[in-house]
Amino acid sequence: MSNQLSRAFTRALVLALFLLACFSAALAQKPTPTPVNPATQPPGQEQAPPATAPPGTNITPPVPQPTVDPTAQEPRPPNFPDVQQHPVPPLPDLTRIGVVNSNVLPLSMNDAIRKALQNNNDIEVARDDVRFAETQLRSLYGVYDPIFSITPQIIQNITPQQSSLGGSGSSGKTKSTILNLSPSITKSFEKGGGTYTLSFANSHTTTSNSFSLINPFYSSNLSLAINQPLLRNRSIDNNRRSIRVQRKRLEQTDSDFRQSTIQIISQVQAAYWNLVFALRNQQNQLDSLNVSRQNMRNIEFEIAAGAKAPLDRAQVQTDIASRESNLFVATQGVSQAENTLKQLMLRDPMAPEWSAQITPTDTPALDLAPVNLTAALDEAHKNRQELRRLNLQKDINAIDIQFYKNQTLPQVDIQSTVATTGLAGTSLGVPAGSLVPLISGSPASNSSAFLLQQIRALQANAGLPLAVVPTVATSGAPTDLIGGYGQDLKNLFGFSTRNITVGVAISLPLHNRTAEANLAGARIQRDQLAASYRSTDQAIEMDVRNAAQAVDTAQKRMVASRQARESAEQQLAGEQKLYEVGRSTTFLLLQRQNELTNARTSELQAQTDYNKALADLQRATASTLRINNVVVTDPTKP
Repeated sequence: MSNQLSRAFTRALVLALFLLACFSAALAQKPTPTPVNPATQPPGQEQAPPATAPPGTNITPPVPQPTVDPTAQEPRPPNFPDVQQHPVPPLPDLTRIGVVNSNVLPLSMNDAIRKALQNNNDIEVARDDVRFAETQLRSLYGVYDPIFSITPQIIQNITPQQSSLGGSGSSGKTKSTILNLSPSITKSFEKGGGTYTLSFANSHTTTSNSFSLINPFYSSNLSLAINQPLLRNRSIDNNRRSIRVQRKRLEQTDSDFRQSTIQIISQVQAAYWNLVFALRNQQNQLDSLNVSRQNMRNIEFEIAAGAKAPLDRAQVQTDIASRESNLFVATQGVSQAENTLKQLMLRDPMAPEWSAQITPTDTPALDLAPVNLTAALDEAHKNRQELRRLNLQKDINAIDIQFYKNQTLPQVDIQSTVATTGLAGTSLGVPAGSLVPLISGSPASNSSAFLLQQIRALQANAGLPLAVVPTVATSGAPTDLIGGYGQDLKNLFGFSTRNITVGVAISLPLHNRTAEANLAGARIQRDQLAASYRSTDQAIEMDVRNAAQAVDTAQKRMVASRQARESAEQQLAGEQKLYEVGRSTTFLLLQRQNELTNARTSELQAQTDYNKALADLQRATASTLRINNVVVTDPTKP
C-alpha cells in the first residue's frame, strides 16, 4: 500500500515540474521586429540601428519570415526570346575537275568492251606481237625461196707461149676474148632437206690460137647438182626446226593476245560496274544530305515555335556537315571510277571523251542461280590460255628433242651431178680430105703455112732433104660443130656430150658431245615443263574455286543487304512517328537515317560485287570471249 502511494506521488511531482517548465518557456518568448529594407524607405529617412543586448546575454537568432509581394499574385504574359530561323545551307558544288557536265556520253557494257578492243593500247601491243611473230615466220620460210643468180663477164687473156706449139705463131703469145653469161637457180626443199642447183653456162670465145679449128665459137653447159641427206638433216634440220618452233611461238603470241584480251575485258567490266556503284552511291549520299537538310528546316520551325531548344540546331548542322563530307568522297569515287574506265577505252590522252561525263545505261544483274562448279572447272581446264601456252611449249620441246636426236646420227649425203655440153663456131682451115703441097710453099691457110714452117724446121734440123716431103692431108672442123649459137644449143640438148657424177659423202662423228648434251638438256626441260603444267593446273583449280565462292558469297550478301535495308527503312519510319509525337530525340532520328544510308550503300556495294564476281568467274573459266561474243581469228590458219 505504501509503495503505490509513493509511486503516485512521484508521478504527480514530475507532471507538475513539466507544466511549470512549459509555462516558463512561453513567458520567455518575445516578438522580434521585422527588418526593414532600406530600398523601401522614403528618401532621407534613415533606418534605426537594431537593438543590441547587454554583454553576456544569450540571444536567440530571429527566424526570417517570408515576405509576400502583392504584385506576384497577378498573372504575367510568357516572355519568349526572339529567335530567328537560320537558313538551310545550299547544296555543295559537285562540279568535277576536267569534266563538262553538258557533255554526257551514254555508254552500255557492250559499247565499253567494243571501244576497249578497238582503242586499248595494251591490246594493240599484244596484237602487234602476233603480227611481228607472223613476219618472223615468213622470214624463216625465205630459206626455201628459189635463188636466181647470173654472172655476166668479159674476160680477155693475153698469154705468152714458150713453145711454137702453143699456137702463138711468130708473135710468141696468144690472145683470147671470152664473154660469159651463166644464170643459175638454187632451191632448197623443206621435205627431205635436199638442195638442187640448176646452172646454165654460156660463153663466146674469140682466140688467136692458130691451132683452133673454129674461131670464134660458142660453148654452153647445162648441169643439175643434187645434195640429198640420207640420215642427219633428212627428217629435220636447223631450218625446219626454226620454222616449226616459230609456228608454235606464233600460236603462243596468239594465246597471249587472247589472254590479254580477256584481262582487258574483265577490267572493263569491273570498271564499268565500279562506275555504276560510284554514281548510285553519290546519289544515295545526296539523298541522305537532302534528308538532313529537311531535318534542318523542321528543326528551325520547331525552335521558332519554342518546341525545340537551339541545341538541336547544332546537332543537325553537324549531321549536315558530316553528310556533305561523305558526298564529296562519293564524288571523288565517281571521278576515279570514270577515269579508270576511260583509260581502258581511249587510245589518246588528248581524246575529247576525257572531258565527257559517262552515264552507264546497264543496270546490275540480280541472278540468284547457283554456280555449277564442275562445269566451270572443266571449261577452265580446257580453255585457259596459260595451259594452252604450256602445251605449245611442250610441243617446242618435242621439236628440240627430235632435232638434237637427229644431230647425233652420222651424216650421209648423196652428191650427184648431171651435165651436158654444147659447142659450135666458125670453121678455120680447108675442107676435110684436101691435100696441101708443102714443098711448093703454097699453103691453103695461115695454119697450113705455119705447119709447113714447122715441118721445114724439123727437116733442116734432122738433115732431111725437102724433096722427101710430099703433100699433107688436112681436115677442117666437124660439120656438127660449124654454126652459130643455135647449133651450140642443138648440140647441148642432143646430150651427145655429157657428164654424170654420183657420189656419197659420209661423215662419222667420233665424239658428238654437243648434240648429246643438247639432247639431254631438252629432256630435262621436258620434265620441268611437266611440273610447271601441274603447278599451273592447280593454280587454275584454286582460281576457279575462289571465283565461284565469290559469286556465291555475293549472292548471299545481296539477300542479306536487301533485308538490312528493308529493316532500316522500317526502323526509320517507326522512329519518325515517335519523333513526331515527342517520344524520340533528334539524335535518335539522325542515327536511324544514317543507318538507312549505310544499309543502302551496302546493298549497292553487294550488287556491284556480284556483277564483278560474275566477270571474274568468266575470266577464271576463260569464257569471257564466248559470253561477250568476241571472235579472235587464228593467225596460223589462212
